[in-house]
Amino acid sequence: MSHRPFPGRRSVLRGSLAASAALTLPGALGAAPALALSGRPRADWGVQAGDVTSDSGLVWVRADRPARMVVETSATESFRAPRRWHGPLLGADTDFTGTARLHGLPPGEQVHYRVLLADPDDPRRTGEPAYGTFRTAPARRRQGVRFVWSGDLAGQGWGINESIGGYRIFDAMAKLDPDFFLCSGDAIYADGPVQATAELPDGSVYRNVTTEEKSHVAVSLADYRGNFRYNLLDAALRRFNARVPNIVQWDDHEVRNNWYPGEVIGTGTPYPAGTELDDLALRARRAFSEYFPVSTISGRPDGRIYRVHHHGPLLDVFVLDMRTYRNANSPDDQKSDPQGILGREQLEWLKRQLARSRAVWKVIAADMPLGLVVPDGVEGRPNFEAVAQGDPGAPLGRELQIAELLRFVKHRRITGTVWLTADVHHTSAQHYDPSRAAFKDFEPFWEFVSGPLNAGAFPASALDGTFGPDRVFVKAPTASNVSPAEGYQFFGEVDIDGDSGELTVRLREQDGSVLFTQVLQPGRVGQ
Repeated sequence: MSHRPFPGRRSVLRGSLAASAALTLPGALGAAPALALSGRPRADWGVQAGDVTSDSGLVWVRADRPARMVVETSATESFRAPRRWHGPLLGADTDFTGTARLHGLPPGEQVHYRVLLADPDDPRRTGEPAYGTFRTAPARRRQGVRFVWSGDLAGQGWGINESIGGYRIFDAMAKLDPDFFLCSGDAIYADGPVQATAELPDGSVYRNVTTEEKSHVAVSLADYRGNFRYNLLDAALRRFNARVPNIVQWDDHEVRNNWYPGEVIGTGTPYPAGTELDDLALRARRAFSEYFPVSTISGRPDGRIYRVHHHGPLLDVFVLDMRTYRNANSPDDQKSDPQGILGREQLEWLKRQLARSRAVWKVIAADMPLGLVVPDGVEGRPNFEAVAQGDPGAPLGRELQIAELLRFVKHRRITGTVWLTADVHHTSAQHYDPSRAAFKDFEPFWEFVSGPLNAGAFPASALDGTFGPDRVFVKAPTASNVSPAEGYQFFGEVDIDGDSGELTVRLREQDGSVLFTQVLQPGRVGQ
């Protein structure tokens, strides 16, 4: 059997999540007078779960005022004899956000939870509960695994447009009842202001929900926090967060487009002259740690984002950070590059974890593609943002580090590796094969690209032949910055069958329609 059904999952959402979705948001959708007058803490921004394993998970909430976070869990939606978890005191130091760690959960089961926010001075005074649910990872292989992935939310000035259903792609993903959602980066566009209106090519008007923090580029910690809050104004995203746990990584737009450590920018507009990107990154990382439940940084803004997520016997997800440890963007044609795009420490960690993994499938979640050329700047010799630089010959620059990793996978005979990414704002499937490549010392593998979720869509990127990519499928517009109202919004689905172990990738449009399907066989070093 491919994937075990959980009929109770949707029934709990009909009542409790409908009530949660009906809560209004301050400054955007009005106020709820009864609760506002009561003075009790409210969870208007919804709830979300993250990094859920076979016996643990993180639950997140944001309050509208100081509050004590309490989580109750139950095997059923009745919440008879619930198990209670005491979370942190939520205050201004974390922008009233907090995460509670749940442990000792049963594997492969639906967990219903509700978050209560209590008055710190009177624990008996609690606000309306916020409800959610998630499924723990299976302990047995035959249960199967299904998840979805994508990236790039509210980019290029295209924000929440309620006239087209807001971030409606999240409703399409939720219909697949996935075990989790892998967000492949650019979860916000801190460098992308959102204005009230934008004219479309046909003369119609795209209308955005707006906030003060989204009216300019993010510089302060308050700006970055406001960018994360902006996305939570969307009802479809809040519904999704309440029923599908997240595995989140970041890329560049959580800080600024194409940033790298040590970069200094700014001529006075829109960034102050001499702005150090490392300073912006510290603020962005803190806000990221406050607004997402991530196991390695929960309660620690300085914690690392890269990590391995074990999801039962069938799947390990290796979540990379191709932003924090990279070298400077450059023509990327150097013949020696020890730092590369991952940094030496992260690369060695990845090799160790891949070698130790006993999962049937090893998904490498990269926030940037391998063989697609992503330029950074056009003056003089162009710099490059990702791994490839367009030279189809032997590995150069950041390609050297990827070649080292691919060689390691081959010689250690590591089976079942698949690469997933977003970033380039179109969807495609690339098959890499040494028979077509300048670099030969690796086994064939697949890379699948999907996105954006709600951002401008762009034409397909050029391919770099160093690792022999063949673009088997692509869907992309011919024009640049095509709005979500015009389509070209994408997500991907991965479905691992518990009986056969086959892994099926489906690339889907924003309404859920399948564009491309590829079935991969388990137990192979390359395919």
